[in-house]
Amino acid sequence: MGSLDGRVAIVTGAGRGIGRAHALLLAAEGAAVVVNDLGGNNEGVGADAGPAQQVVDEIIAAGGRAVADTADIAAWAGAKALVEQVITTFGGLDILVNNAGILRDAFIAAMDEAQWDAVIAVHLKGHFAVLHHAAAYWKEQSKASRQVAASVINTASASGTFMPNPGQANYGAAKAGIAALTQVAALELERYGVRANAIAPVARTRLTLATPGMGAVFAAEVPEGEFDAFAPENISPIVGYLASEECPITGKVFAVQGGAISALDGWTATATIETDGPWQLADLAERLPGLG
Repeated sequence: MGSLDGRVAIVTGAGRGIGRAHALLLAAEGAAVVVNDLGGNNEGVGADAGPAQQVVDEIIAAGGRAVADTADIAAWAGAKALVEQVITTFGGLDILVNNAGILRDAFIAAMDEAQWDAVIAVHLKGHFAVLHHAAAYWKEQSKASRQVAASVINTASASGTFMPNPGQANYGAAKAGIAALTQVAALELERYGVRANAIAPVARTRLTLATPGMGAVFAAEVPEGEFDAFAPENISPIVGYLASEECPITGKVFAVQGGAISALDGWTATATIETDGPWQLADLAERLPGLG
């Protein structure tokens, strides 16, 4: 008996890396999984049904249930088709793991419109599009007096939460938006029986290996027998727990790396200055520099 027996999951970007690890763990815990992956390169260019199908083959070989899906989750129709497929194939939807992502790094002065739009589309719109169609389904189920106990796990990033990275204005902005989206979703969807949380993972993937200034760290060899802190498989256990029906947590963002999990807080007031009337520039010039 697994902790997710009888539950049905979507994992986007599940053909490789962290998403693949999520899909394998959810299936091993008893969930039926739709493995979604367009199969493009790091920049989101191209398509290949192979990666998603290979993960499905692994799950089935291990005795699990899974089907492949290659819908483009950055397209509204693609996200809708993905949600419709899981309902048609497995009869419902209990777990949504939004994980798909791409990189198009460039410094702000050099970044062009296409680089900005593509990353925002796959990460932020892609998260919202699938979440929207899933939420519409859960709302419908709730309104029909059918019990819903669903879980959403979104994928933020250190780059968009606690460790801004030069060259990733598009990626960081999208990931920060995902963290905010998650907290709004938790508040809105609770009435329908849905919890929403996010993780900000740090692991070795083809995206982190391609991140300027960080690739060498992730590529470093790990001596045989030692704990591999950057292995993607280290990220998935928290997803498995957050996906379980017994988990009470909602509205949280967790940084996850190797053997460490940290709860993250959003923007908080660290110091305050006040005035009894309208602000004067001279007053601000004297007091504001010492505020932070």
